[in-house]
Amino acid sequence: MSTVENQLEELQSTIESEVPNDITITEVRYEGPELVIYTRDPKRFASDGDLVRQLASQLRKRITVRPDPTALSSPDDAEAEVTEVIPDEAGVTDLDFHIDTGEVVIEAQKPGMVIGRHGTTLREITQETGWTPEVVRTPPIESSTVKNVRNFLKQERNERRDILERIGRQIHREEMSDDQWVRITTLGCCREVGRAAFILSTPETRVLIDCGDKPGSEDEVPYLQVPEALGSGPSSLDAVILTHAHLDHSALVPLLFKYGYDGPIYTTEPSRDLMGLLTLDYLDVAAKEGRAPPYESEMVREAIKHTIPLEYGDVTDIAPDIKLTLHNAGHILGSAVAHFHIGDGLYNVAFSGDIHYDDTRLFNGAVNDFPRVETLVLESTYGGRDDYQTDQKDSERKLKHVLKNTLERDGKVVIPAFAVGRSQEIMLVLEEAMRKGELPEVPVHLDGMIWEATAIHTTYPEYLRDDLRERIFHDDSNPFLADQFNHIDGGEEERQEVADSGPCIILSTSGMMEGGPIMSWLEHVGSEEDSTLMFVGYQAEGTLGSRIQNGRREIPIGGRNGRGSSLTLNMDVKTVDGFSGHADRQGLENFVQTMNPRPEKVLCVHGDERSTQDLSSALYHDFNMRTFAPKNLETFRFL
Repeated sequence: MSTVENQLEELQSTIESEVPNDITITEVRYEGPELVIYTRDPKRFASDGDLVRQLASQLRKRITVRPDPTALSSPDDAEAEVTEVIPDEAGVTDLDFHIDTGEVVIEAQKPGMVIGRHGTTLREITQETGWTPEVVRTPPIESSTVKNVRNFLKQERNERRDILERIGRQIHREEMSDDQWVRITTLGCCREVGRAAFILSTPETRVLIDCGDKPGSEDEVPYLQVPEALGSGPSSLDAVILTHAHLDHSALVPLLFKYGYDGPIYTTEPSRDLMGLLTLDYLDVAAKEGRAPPYESEMVREAIKHTIPLEYGDVTDIAPDIKLTLHNAGHILGSAVAHFHIGDGLYNVAFSGDIHYDDTRLFNGAVNDFPRVETLVLESTYGGRDDYQTDQKDSERKLKHVLKNTLERDGKVVIPAFAVGRSQEIMLVLEEAMRKGELPEVPVHLDGMIWEATAIHTTYPEYLRDDLRERIFHDDSNPFLADQFNHIDGGEEERQEVADSGPCIILSTSGMMEGGPIMSWLEHVGSEEDSTLMFVGYQAEGTLGSRIQNGRREIPIGGRNGRGSSLTLNMDVKTVDGFSGHADRQGLENFVQTMNPRPEKVLCVHGDERSTQDLSSALYHDFNMRTFAPKNLETFRFL
C-alpha cells in the first residue's frame, strides 16, 4: 500500500473517531489540495456548522464534504427543495446537478443571498436535500468567456476529477530528501519588461512562477529549456503559479502543456478566465499577422482544465514542503502576490507579480502583510529614480482636459488601452465625468476585447473595490452599463461609420499598439489634425507605442515590423501618466517600507536595467537590506 493510501486510511480513522456515531464516512480522498469526505449522512454534517471547521483545524487540511451517491434524492425532487430554500430575490438562473459528486451548481444573480449569513442558506440546502451546493454568479453583462469556461469545465468534469485526484496524491506524497535549501532561478523579465518566469526549487519540489511573452518581440521567450526548468523533463515541475493574466506573465503557460506538462496551475478564478480570453486572442493575432502560433488552442483548454482556482488568503498545500497563499496585488482583476511558506517554518518567499500599492477606482491597493517573508521578488517597472507618477486626481484632471479640448474642436480621442484593467479604469472616469457634466456626453466606443474583459470584471465584483462592488450589484447604478458605452462588434464597417461621424472617444486594444484593432483606428483617424492619440499605460521599449511616444510619426500599416504600407500620423499625441496598473517608485518603496517584518533580501525584477538597478540601490541604502538586480539565468540559493 502506498504512503498516500496509508495517509488516507489514517485520516478516515481519525475523522470517524471525531464525528458523531450516527454519521457514516464512506470514503476519504484527495482532490487537488483538498481532502474530500464522502458521507451517507450529509444532512447531519450540515446540521453542525462547526464540525467541518473543527476537522479542518485538527487535520490542518482544506476539507470539502460531499454526499455518497446512495444518499442523494433525485435531481427533480432536490430542485424543488433547493428552490424553496433560496429567496426569490437571489435571482437563480440555473441549477445543475452532478450525481457523481453529489454537487448542485447554483448560478444566481445575487450569490450572497444563496450563501446566506455565515453560510446558513448553504447548510440549509444540504440539510433539506443532501446535495452539496456550489454557487457561481450570473454575469450582469453576458460574457462568452465565462460561459465557455463554465461549459467546458462541466463537459470535462470526470477527467478533471481524475486530474485533481492525481494532483492530490502528488501534493501529499512522502518527502524523500533530508536536505534543506531554497533556490530561485530567473528565466526571464530580469533587467527587462516581459517574459516573466521564475523557478522556485527545494530538494523536494520545483515550482514555475509565471510564463509570459515579451511585448514587441517575436522570439524572446523565457529560458524554459535550461535544466532548472523543463530541461530535465516537464514532469519535474510540481506546479505552475500564475500571478495574473497579462500576456507578459501568461502567454506561454499553455505552451507548457505542448511540451508535456500535466500538472496544476494555481491562480485566482478571474485570472483563469482572463488567461483563456487573452491567450486565445494571442493566437488569433499571430495567425492574422502571418506568424506561426507557438501552440494550438487545444493547449489553452488544457491549461484551463488543469487550473485550480484559489481565493485571496487561502493557505493551500501545493507540494509536500510548500504552502501557497495568494493576496490581492491591486494590479488587474484577480492579480496576486504569491507567498510561499517552505518547509515547517524553514523559509518564506513572496513574488509580487505586478503590483499597485495605492487604491485605485477599480481595486484596493496591494497587500503586503505576511507572517514572514525572508526574500521578496519585487517588480521594478517604474523603479527608476525619476519614475514618479502624478497623483490620481491630477491625472484624471489632465485626462478630462485633453478630452474636452479635443471634443470641443470636433475631434476624436483614440486611447490605446490594455483590455484588462486600464480600460475599465478609464471607463469609470468617463462615466462619472459625463454623469456630472464635466465632459459632454459623446459615444465611447470599446473595440477589441475591452467589452468582454469588462463583462468578466462584473462577474467577479468581490475582487473589486467595495464601493464599486456595491454599484455593480444594482443594474441601475452599474457604471459599466452606462448608455454612452458602445461595443464595436461590426468590424471595419462599423469603424468606418464611427470615423465618418462626429466627436467621440475610442478605447481600443492593443495597449502598446503591437497589432490589434488600434492599427485600424490609426488608418481611419490618424491623419486627422483635430483628433488626439492619448497614451494612458506603460509602453515597453521596442513597441510601436513607445516609438510614437518618442516622436515617430511615420507608422507602418498592414504589416509587422515595417512590412507593408505606412501613414503619416497627424493626430496630436498626448501621454497622461497616473493610470498605470503598476506602482511608481514611491509606491514600490512604500510597499517594502511598510512590510512588517521587512524581508532580508529583495530581488528587483521586471524593469529595464536602469529601473531595476536604481530601485535595488535605493532599497539597500534606505532600509539596510541585501538587494539584487539579477540578470536572466541567475540562480540564488538561500539557506
